[in-house]
Amino acid sequence: MKPSIFSTDLANFDEMVIQASNDRPILVDLWADWCSPCIVIAPILKKAIEEFDNQVYLAKIEVDDGENMKIAGHYKVRGFPTVILFQYGKEIARFSGAKPLQFIRQFIEENADL
Repeated sequence: MKPSIFSTDLANFDEMVIQASNDRPILVDLWADWCSPCIVIAPILKKAIEEFDNQVYLAKIEVDDGENMKIAGHYKVRGFPTVILFQYGKEIARFSGAKPLQFIRQFIEENADL
């Protein structure tokens, strides 16, 4: 079984996120290591994913790594972190900035088809 939290990049994005989102919702965390809110939200996202017990996956994309900024550009990301929910091969919803666990929990419950 593949881990519910994984890193991906431009080369694998279509397979690991777009195609895989047909099986279950996938949150994509677009982040950078120089971004303080990105560091703050990382353990909160991890906890939320664990609470949903493999019903939702989390794909982490480091935007400063190689070609990954092209993903941010394609989805018109304006700030980091930006978290985008994909399901059935398309973007369903998104939010930006560090948010508390309750917000993330509610975001998943309201937007993901679980």
